[in-house]
Amino acid sequence: MESIWLEYAWALLILIALEGLLSADNALVLAVIAKHLPENQKKKAINYGIIMAFVFRFAALFAISFIANVWQIQAIGAAYLLYLGLKHIIKARFGRENKNIREDVKKDAAGKGFWPTVGKIAIADLAFAIDSILAAVALALGLPDSPLGDFGGMDGGKFMVVVLGGIAGLILIKFAATWFVKLLAQRPALETTAYAIVAWVGVKLAVITLAHEDIGVLDHDFPHSTVWTLIFYGVLIAIALLGWFAPANKKQSQTDSL
Repeated sequence: MESIWLEYAWALLILIALEGLLSADNALVLAVIAKHLPENQKKKAINYGIIMAFVFRFAALFAISFIANVWQIQAIGAAYLLYLGLKHIIKARFGRENKNIREDVKKDAAGKGFWPTVGKIAIADLAFAIDSILAAVALALGLPDSPLGDFGGMDGGKFMVVVLGGIAGLILIKFAATWFVKLLAQRPALETTAYAIVAWVGVKLAVITLAHEDIGVLDHDFPHSTVWTLIFYGVLIAIALLGWFAPANKKQSQTDSL
């Protein structure tokens, strides 16, 4: 039983780290959305927007708990995570500008009143949350069942991992984003690393889909086997280490020292 909770704790730590890296530029966009407001309203607008986003995220998580085990949803989620991660990696590799929803939000940020700005912050954060929620669900579905019973159509322990990951994302956006922004400035390859991890989590969800009882391409117990667990976390750690020690980080450090 203790090994189950250790695996849960490890998955949650990975999710929190991933949330942190993905939340850095999200926090910058939220600041851009609110920058046209008077100084005394900026922080209040971001706080209100994050509170609204938390309500939206919980509602989305509650809905996902009922459909997370539907193989069609798993397949769509796997395809989306793979698309999202590989698109960023390919664009980073070939030096193209990564245009996505963050830039669309920036263009339409200015000239709004307080409450429209609050609503825009909440909607923007919910849009950002799609990536992290899918990644969290993919990680959680690969965990063994907990003794906590079910919540909706999902194991209670797995649902708690997804919820705690979502809460961590909001906390990181509010309090720790500045640190992650500095970290990304010092080690720019980590942003691509985060999306590589997202793509690898997409592979994990694809494995879960292929092992679904209605598909049967892989053995139903394979996603929870020791072999796949070691492969998944081994590759994940390798990706993280490659990102941390990537040559781009060394070049950035040398440039900063000049």
